[in-house]
Amino acid sequence: MEGKLRKSDADWRKQLTAEQYAVTRQKATEPPFTGTHYLKKETGIYHCVCCGNALFVSDTKYESGTGWPSFWKPVSPEAVRTEGDLSHGMRRIEVLCAKCDAHLGHVFDDGPKPTGQRYCINSCALDFEAGKPLREGG
Repeated sequence: MEGKLRKSDADWRKQLTAEQYAVTRQKATEPPFTGTHYLKKETGIYHCVCCGNALFVSDTKYESGTGWPSFWKPVSPEAVRTEGDLSHGMRRIEVLCAKCDAHLGHVFDDGPKPTGQRYCINSCALDFEAGKPLREGG
């Protein structure tokens, strides 16, 4: 993705709530079943809380039973990036915002068709814009 957004730690702390900072900049996880977007069923677009990058559309959100918002694909392949995560004694794949490197959550291979993926995302890492969802490709 062009134009990576870089800010100082002090600037991130000023912009974000304590929970948003802990999750997006320090790779924490919000408690399950507590996030504002977990049960949201409105139509719209989910954006990165740090930089506003469009990440997921409501058409790809589903109830996974995990306690976090789950999506079967990002809005585009360029919206997010992934990297290996060996923390907490587990082997997982971390999902990050491609524009600002915010930690969003993890992706697993136990999701629904057509992708078989479950993007398990922290609610506090997301802003929601209600309305007609952005379709892949614009």
